[in-house]
Amino acid sequence: MYPAELVKPMREDLTKIGFEELHTAEAVDTALAKEGTTLVVVNSVCGCAAANARPGARMSLENSKKPDHIVTVFAGVDKDAVNQARQHMVPFPPSSPCMALFKDGELVHMLERHHIEGRPAEMIADNLKDAYNANC
Repeated sequence: MYPAELVKPMREDLTKIGFEELHTAEAVDTALAKEGTTLVVVNSVCGCAAANARPGARMSLENSKKPDHIVTVFAGVDKDAVNQARQHMVPFPPSSPCMALFKDGELVHMLERHHIEGRPAEMIADNLKDAYNANC
């Protein structure tokens, strides 16, 4: 588990723009039971989260269509919440960072770490915007 003071600025990259942090398995289930679309970002301390995932997630919200709900869990910190989110992401293997779009509780789009690592934030944002345009 990472110390809270270490991950605080990484959490704030998303919470300051409206992402809701989920810390428990129950909170994940409640968030994904909501009607509409929900973007789940599995945040991480790794470099690709800082350089690609979080900026890509932020930029993706600059779109005419966007998810009704935006939430985040933090790998290496929110263990129960991350494990529960990953259960909803099956059949995709666990990875962090990753991003998943759900519609009425059903997984409709997934960006795994290998889709994020080494790709510019703009490409990640465009991928998410395409998913929003198709599902939101």
